Amino acid sequence: MKENTFEKRTGTVPKRSLQLIDAIVLILGIVIGVGIFRTPQVVAVNSPNEYWFLGIWAAGGFLSLIGTLCYAELCSAFPSVGGDYHFLKMAFGKRFSFLYAWARITVIQTGSIAMLAYIAGDYLSRLIHPATFSSPCFAAVIVLLLTFINVLGIQFGTGTQKLLTILQMAGILIIIVVGIFVEPIIDTRRVEMPVTESSATGSLSLAFIFVLLTFGGWNEAAYVSSELKTGSRKMAFVMITSILLITLIYLLINLSFLNALGLKRIGDSDAVGMEMMKQTFGKKGAVLIGILIILSALTSLNTTIFTGSRSGYALGKDFTPLAFLGKWNAEKSAPINSLLLQGAIAILLICFGAFMRDGFEAMVNFTAPVFWFFFFCIGLSVMVLRKKMRDVTRPFKIPLYPVTPILFMGSCLYMLYASLTVTGLGALLGVIILLAGWTVSAIRL
Repeated sequence: MKENTFEKRTGTVPKRSLQLIDAIVLILGIVIGVGIFRTPQVVAVNSPNEYWFLGIWAAGGFLSLIGTLCYAELCSAFPSVGGDYHFLKMAFGKRFSFLYAWARITVIQTGSIAMLAYIAGDYLSRLIHPATFSSPCFAAVIVLLLTFINVLGIQFGTGTQKLLTILQMAGILIIIVVGIFVEPIIDTRRVEMPVTESSATGSLSLAFIFVLLTFGGWNEAAYVSSELKTGSRKMAFVMITSILLITLIYLLINLSFLNALGLKRIGDSDAVGMEMMKQTFGKKGAVLIGILIILSALTSLNTTIFTGSRSGYALGKDFTPLAFLGKWNAEKSAPINSLLLQGAIAILLICFGAFMRDGFEAMVNFTAPVFWFFFFCIGLSVMVLRKKMRDVTRPFKIPLYPVTPILFMGSCLYMLYASLTVTGLGALLGVIILLAGWTVSAIRL
């Protein structure tokens, strides 16, 4: 077998330096971001009652676990710093892997940047100036500022990054403890939320889209599979443990929101963390948690901008027509052209979201179809590689094969269908950009 072709081509030879606990903490840090402070509002609006609200989050954890089993087999058999790009290239060829890289730059990563910026903008708008367009304005300024910082080659120091991560975890812990154990000043938990039967199915689909995207990021473990000290055979343990912990944390956070606010009040607020603290500790409590959440958003956003620009750089190195993206500024130690293009695309998406009913929701709609299409392809690649590379040793094999990957692919197809039929104009834009990428890939590889 041709092992580690990605590493040989790029000159990257990853060292096995990560302990199991390091990898688990890394996945927790990637997945548990500020989305959990924004998504509950959308899920609450589209849930018939409290049991459905919590059940959707539990189902999101279960479906993520199924996907984790598929990734665990791929990571243990084909460890590579190329991650998804590497798996898709082995299964479907160079042109298809290019399409994934294109989608990551133009839709998935830039859409994530816009989403995170909108979350920070929503909370800043609540704290400073809640005008009609203040949230998208704050979001655009934040992207400009962080892109400029990265262009200058200035990164958050490791100490600062650790401090912000601690503050993020502190904010989550405060919300869980306060929501479950502290009685609200004003009891809003008994307010019923009317639900129309005609839209129940579509609404539940939309809720699932948001929940599963909030769980998104665990697949990034594929990029560290070759760096575990114990070797890739332990990736299954790392990924399964991480998903179970994430599901537990998400359920506790949402239970605290329900206990403090009730379903109706969650659905009425686009800054549910602040709303809960306001109900329990008044305005000062809301300001405190709002600041913590904004810092958390900035931390995640800076990381996403940093890693996203590296995707553009890699694509520029591999694809001649986009060679300008593959230029590295040695003085700044940064791919400046890639950073600038990424920032420009993210700001265009923020402007697009500004004219939609909800900018954050528009960004989720934009990324969802492309996200689920490639997730389906990853599930399919498990079965393709079982046939193409059947002699490769697989330290971990998916239990109940082929039922498990088929179940995963089925859930991805449903979410792809739902994202195309429920989410509207944003989804259409994402699909158009993906099709444009397929056309571009035909020029020259």
